[in-house]
Amino acid sequence: MSTTPTAALSQAGVSIWLDDLSRERLTTGSLERLIAERDVVGVTTNPTIFAGALSNGAAYAGQLHELAAAGTDVDTAVFEITTDDVRDASDVFRPIYDRSAGFDGRVSIEVAPDLAHDTEGTIASAKQLWAKVDRPNAMIKIPATVEGLDAIRETIGAGISVNVTLIFSLDRYRQVIDAYLSGLEQAKAAGIDLSTIHSVASFFVSRVDTEIDKRLEAIGTDEALALKSKAGVANAQLAYELYEQEFGGERATALVAAGANHQRPLWASTGVKDPALPDTLYVTQLVAKGVVNTMPEKTLEATADHGEILGDTITGAYADAARVLDALAGVGVDYDDVTTLLEREGVEKFIVSWHELLGTVRTALEAAA
Repeated sequence: MSTTPTAALSQAGVSIWLDDLSRERLTTGSLERLIAERDVVGVTTNPTIFAGALSNGAAYAGQLHELAAAGTDVDTAVFEITTDDVRDASDVFRPIYDRSAGFDGRVSIEVAPDLAHDTEGTIASAKQLWAKVDRPNAMIKIPATVEGLDAIRETIGAGISVNVTLIFSLDRYRQVIDAYLSGLEQAKAAGIDLSTIHSVASFFVSRVDTEIDKRLEAIGTDEALALKSKAGVANAQLAYELYEQEFGGERATALVAAGANHQRPLWASTGVKDPALPDTLYVTQLVAKGVVNTMPEKTLEATADHGEILGDTITGAYADAARVLDALAGVGVDYDDVTTLLEREGVEKFIVSWHELLGTVRTALEAAA
């Protein structure tokens, strides 16, 4: 019985979310097509995605004219435009949300990246976005910075579903899981129905290879070069092992018994950066039950065209993955330094994109006025 690669991926337990959203996708039926033909069951957004959509999108002209006529400031205009897109996308995905008991049909929107190191500001922004979108299948994205951890706990504790983003290291992932469980305990104490709270933990993949491969090339030995393009997958596989350990533990089990959901691992940054690599590498090598893979459309189409889905490629790979990280340390790659750098750069890149978005909207408002 033949099936498509994306259908096979779904049947293997992987939820396919699209890493892209624009007004044009919503108005042209592009999103519905990907749901029907590519097994897409959710969408993630970030400041870079919105900056690209606004800079290229004539679909926003009408709303920009209305906002300009009302004398709307740029921050409010961005808030209105992006939450409108997320609300409309949430409505498109609502049937999937209903039939999956809330696990899929999700649409994520991120707090302003300027708040990445502001705990209280992040909490306030998350609550504001949640109330404005006003859809149960929305998720608020919060970066996994040190300051973000307390914001994650408080936001989950308030009954808000959260997509934790920009996770690079296993230690930080362990802290993210703790923040989620602490938030659930807080919500339980407040009498909130735990079954209504969902969360994913977005573990970034390709950026790990990009940075580590650069360091391996600089080392230049045969031993070092043999480790190229292995770190990203190994790191994610060990993250799944950590997920199994933590959510199989007594604390999480007690919360699940009270109605709580697991915080599912999500593979982000799954488009390959090195053209020498297979374009479906971060899809086919990261298959396991209960994960999410959020893909740019290029990676999604490559998977649909020629992805080879061979079942679970994670749970039997823990020992090999650990050996990869040990070997990297052996040739002189500092894992902690890499992941700290990637987190800092990730925040900085989103801040740059956010200010590009503000600039694009400011220019459009002035032109419309």
